[in-house]
Amino acid sequence: MNKKLMAVAVAGALAAPAMAFAQASNVQIYGRVNTGFDNYRSTGSAAAATDQKSRYRVFDFGSRLGFRGVENLGGGLSAVFLMESGVNVDSGNNLGQAAAINTSTGFLSSRIGHVGLQGNWGLLTIGRSNVFWGNGRNDQTGANYISGNTAPTFAGTFGRGMSVGITRVSNLLQYTSPTFSGFNAVLSYSPNNQEATGVGANADGKLWGVTVQGQYAQIIGGYDWVKNTSNSTAALPSGSNTGNKFRIGWAYQPGAQVSFLHITTKLDKGGAAGAGSVSPGVIGAGGVDPTSASVKQRAWGLNWEHVFGNIQALAQWLNVRDATGCTLAATCSNTNARHYMIGGRYLFSKRTAAYLTTSQIKNAAAYNLDHLGGSYTSGTAAVGADPRIWAIGVLHNF
Repeated sequence: MNKKLMAVAVAGALAAPAMAFAQASNVQIYGRVNTGFDNYRSTGSAAAATDQKSRYRVFDFGSRLGFRGVENLGGGLSAVFLMESGVNVDSGNNLGQAAAINTSTGFLSSRIGHVGLQGNWGLLTIGRSNVFWGNGRNDQTGANYISGNTAPTFAGTFGRGMSVGITRVSNLLQYTSPTFSGFNAVLSYSPNNQEATGVGANADGKLWGVTVQGQYAQIIGGYDWVKNTSNSTAALPSGSNTGNKFRIGWAYQPGAQVSFLHITTKLDKGGAAGAGSVSPGVIGAGGVDPTSASVKQRAWGLNWEHVFGNIQALAQWLNVRDATGCTLAATCSNTNARHYMIGGRYLFSKRTAAYLTTSQIKNAAAYNLDHLGGSYTSGTAAVGADPRIWAIGVLHNF
């Protein structure tokens, strides 16, 4: 009997620190399940036999499971951690709708994850976090309300290799300032192009990002900037992707707002996917004209949301202009697109909603904008094709 009592006492002593830590850290489990039924097609392409015919899909968009916690260290200082992983509830694997790997699923912290310190001076984290693509209160439609058939360029997605290419960044240092007069700033840095550099190769690639956002009275807005630079080589200088986004809106009543967003992307010397060249005729890594030293593209659009009782109405419009800066004749011509989305949600509670949406992208003859976020497309649209989606779904936060 004494031996049994001793064993119980030892086990209790060993378990107590772990239980005390869990309580002191205020660990929370949270997540989202967002699945539905839709119909996708991408037809009207310029090349023969490249259309994606109409098909029905059971989809998952942005489902996740997360753990977060905070521990009070005293003196106004706290330790924080977060691990958020994407899960495909529709299939139980890490593949998107085109059976391609969805890089935001399949592993712990596949979406975001970090550890850091927080005080009255702000928050400093190390890990994997969001950079550039989020739009705060100016556009929560794709991030928090429905599936992935929203305006893709609001998150930095362009066609023909012109995307900004920054969403979630690994190996990231990120500082978030305190809020002053309704506004705060986020500064991000990553040496992401340097870690896997081989012996004797240059390790000078890097990523910088800046976001300033907030609210003054009924005006909500923000500015986002990011630049991703590749490692240079002995023969060629670094290539880079640069994105700028300006957003401003009017929150005219609780649960209602309309916002204007303006986004630009620039690829210098072929872009950050690989070293390019400032010399025309030497092919770089990407863009509508990889022979050009610098290619730019811009877009703008509107986002609207309004709550009527238990009904939330949603609408978006996007206008992508022709790329500029091409060296080859007529390469930048017909590289524009238009997009609209209309939809609505029925709010069963603060956590659960059902939605119905329809979305249409109209690409010019030499463009292929598509819904790429979360591997939602059934395969990137062919040049000149026009993706169309209608969807019904249910979203539950826990």
